[in-house]
This record gives sequence, structure tokens and C-alpha cells, in this order.
Amino acid sequence: MTFPNRFLGRNGPAVSAIGLGCMGMSDFYGPSVRTDALQTIDRALEAGITLLDTGDFYGMGDNEMLLAEALQGTGKNKRDRAFIQVKFGAQRGPDGAFLGTDARPAAVKTALAYSLKRLKTDYVDLYMTGLDPTVPIEETIGAMADLVEQGYVRHIGISNLDAAIIRRAHATHPITALQYEYSVISRDMEAEILPLCRELGIGITAYGVLGRGLLTGSTGAGETDWRSKILPRFQGENLEANRKLVAVLQDFARQEGLSPAQAAIAWVASQGEDIIPLVGARTLARLEEAIASPLKLPAGILARMEKALPTDQVQGSRLMSLRR
Repeated sequence: MTFPNRFLGRNGPAVSAIGLGCMGMSDFYGPSVRTDALQTIDRALEAGITLLDTGDFYGMGDNEMLLAEALQGTGKNKRDRAFIQVKFGAQRGPDGAFLGTDARPAAVKTALAYSLKRLKTDYVDLYMTGLDPTVPIEETIGAMADLVEQGYVRHIGISNLDAAIIRRAHATHPITALQYEYSVISRDMEAEILPLCRELGIGITAYGVLGRGLLTGSTGAGETDWRSKILPRFQGENLEANRKLVAVLQDFARQEGLSPAQAAIAWVASQGEDIIPLVGARTLARLEEAIASPLKLPAGILARMEKALPTDQVQGSRLMSLRR
């Protein structure tokens, strides 16, 4: 099966029009069944979904090893069909707590060396950094550019940076993609970040397109589910208020013959050919639902959807609060 493709940025590679976010298969969203995860990755590749998103700190390396296992097997050229996007830099303790970011040049290269081992591959398609406030972005991107020159990395990406830092990063080495949270209820990127990326020809891999599950009715409850612990939108009165918006989305989606997840994915996919929604499906059922999502909604439907879900009514920050 051939899934529709989009180009990742003005001069970037062709990748599937939606990507598979693998984070929840190893961490953060509560228990995940490994066999389900492996089947989901395999089905995604079979369906023509090539963009696979992971991070070296997802499950402290487990997510990369899971992906490597899925890309082995008996399937023909699975690695060649996959476009692997890896984030690095976040530091975590043995208890899983976040300790900060390390994006010094030596740390960049060491992190990649370990990722290549865990992924059982010779290269990463898109290597992606966030901001280490103690290191000039030029030094981090410069080290990543060395890895491109050496053939270990095909493209350079950045994650959750502001406009000024994006410009500096792109001036150091062409940036292929920015990863940023984007959904019908998280639209702050539109003011400055998205226009800048379009000016510079940088593609967007959008995470959180389902509001980290909020738009599908998830409450983030559970001992091993991090959302209710560190995401303000999933806490207390914020959650109760936001669940009313979810009910609105459910009614809207039903009228359009879509599931709430499909409506949310379709809204993001409809914002431009330079945007690749990342869908965090952990099971075959959720993946099939995503695959069936429209990639372009009529302007009238988009306008009604945005009117029904005004961002100023969303309660709580989308950003993590790491206080315990």
C-alpha cells in the first residue's frame, strides 16, 4: 500500500503524510503491550507510513530498542522503508525524573553513538535537538553538522525552540524540520513560529495532535500515566473544564462522520502540506483509525471546528510542570 507523501520542508525528503509517534509504547502514557506495539509499527510500515518518531530518553533507551526489534524480523528492507526521527538531549535519573538537558558537542556525538547501537542502524534520518540553555545553539548544531558530514545523520531537526533560536540554528546549518506541539487546542505556534518556518523552508512534525489524548477523552489517570501528574490540562478543575470541550468535539466529529481522533488529526493535516501530524497510536485499532483520517478538510468545516473549540477556553498550560 502507498500512503500519501509530503515533503519535509522546502528542500527536505519525502515522508508519509502522517507519522507514527512511538513514545507511548515505552513511557509516559501508562502500560503498553509490547506485542501490540510491534504489530502496530509493522502495520504502519505496511500501510506506507514511513516517519517513525522516537527519542533516546523514551523509556531510557527502551523505545529505540523496541523500534530496532520491529525493523528486524523477516520483512524486506524494513529499515530502508523507515524514516527514523530521533530526539536527544534530555537527561533522566534512575527513577525517571527529568534532570535537565545536555547538548554539548561531545554529548551530542556520544548520544548518537548509543542511539545507533540501540536502533541497530548505521544512520539516523533526522536527528533532533532541543535547547540546552548552557550551550550556544551554534555549538550544538555544529556538532550535528559534523555527524551529517560523516554520514551518521541524514538531516538535522530542532524541537520546541523560539523564533530567535530557530534563526540562529538555521544559519549554522540548514534545518529540515521543527518538532512542536500543534493541535486545534494548542495553536500558539501560529503567531510567530509557523510563519518563520515557512519563510526558512523548515517542515513541521507536529506532536500532541490529539491534545496528548485529551481530545479523545483520556483523563491521564493511572499510577504510571504521567499526564495527570505533570500536565496542568489534565489536573483538577482544568480537566473538568476541558472535558466539556471534548464533548463539543465529539458532537462535531459525529456530525462529519468522523471519530474525535480523526477530526483532530484531519484539522492538523489540513493546515498545510509542510506539516506532518505525529499520531501516537499504540494498538492496531488506533492506527487504523488514524490511517482513515482525511488529510484535507474543507475550509468551512475547519472554520466551524475552530469556532466550536476556541483556544481561549482551554484551561491550563500545555507545557509540563515538573514540580513533584
